[in-house]
Amino acid sequence: MCRFLLVGAGKIGEMVAEMLSHSGDYDITVVDRCADGLKKISALPNATAKQIDVTDSQALTREIAGKNAVLCALPFDLTPVVAEIAADLGVNYFDLTEDVANTRRVIEKADTASGALMPQCGLAPGFISIVAHDLANQFDEIHDVRMRVGALPQFPSNALKYNLTWSTEGLINEYCNPCEAIRDGQSREIMPLEGKEMFVLDGIDYEAFNTSGGLGTLCETMGSRVRNLDYKSVRYPGHCEIIKLLVKDLGLYRRRDLLRQIFDEALPHTLQDVVVIFVTVSGLKGTRLVQESFAKKIYAQEINGQARGAIQITTAAGACAVIDLMQDGKLPSSGYVKQEQVPLDQFLANRFGQYYA
Repeated sequence: MCRFLLVGAGKIGEMVAEMLSHSGDYDITVVDRCADGLKKISALPNATAKQIDVTDSQALTREIAGKNAVLCALPFDLTPVVAEIAADLGVNYFDLTEDVANTRRVIEKADTASGALMPQCGLAPGFISIVAHDLANQFDEIHDVRMRVGALPQFPSNALKYNLTWSTEGLINEYCNPCEAIRDGQSREIMPLEGKEMFVLDGIDYEAFNTSGGLGTLCETMGSRVRNLDYKSVRYPGHCEIIKLLVKDLGLYRRRDLLRQIFDEALPHTLQDVVVIFVTVSGLKGTRLVQESFAKKIYAQEINGQARGAIQITTAAGACAVIDLMQDGKLPSSGYVKQEQVPLDQFLANRFGQYYA
């Protein structure tokens, strides 16, 4: 049985703990400084909940020591601390962050780590990189890779046509931080909230626009092999213009604390959400110009008698699947492991990856 440590008992951490504990193959310890988040964990099979100060590196070191793997589900600024301890102890490390700067700090630890470091697990980055890389590898010459993902309310009822379904800090990062992309074969930084486009999927209108973090390491992996590569968040039409008013016109990108307060107080949370995934790759197969697409909608559902949001399910399942694959010896067990190193067929065949299938 895998001795597994989960650091952070928020909404996604709770879902990860539930999935792994019910599998019967993981002996899980969950640590957090908030007692409220640990209450449900203690009732899970094969799970132990501990309240500790997760900013205390000595306390974390004691918990990580002797484990086979650790997943950091803390705010993005704490991920490098957990990664460094795991690297020093030779424990396989995973996280859920989309933050580019802190991911780079995690990757720096891989050169000296005897275990594996696999950041940016989940949906986007995470599963979206696995899909895009798999589609692109079917081409002899890759022209365009377009990755579109959104976690949306099933029943939008406000002007933004949006509800909070995950981390407010992560959402603000997406809207305010520079975005990576490849344009005409060159890696570039582009502005968030730009590049708006419209598309229709299953008869529903959507918009998509530049946001930060979703590409993971695909710019580095694909490099000059692709002409154009980008990631955009999916929303219902009209959302982008209102966010641009708040972030750019009113200058709230300089007041992220205030922007967070506005979102938290004005946007209700919902578990009635849908995750939209839409990836298209175009290029040459032989001498023929071809486009291949992957489109999927994943809805909220009940798991083990508990209502779970689609973003909870997809993020947790994305992380649990790669943890499971590494535990089964199907992924490298040392050094830096990219999401796009995961074979799509193995991911979808996995017991946790099947939530995407």
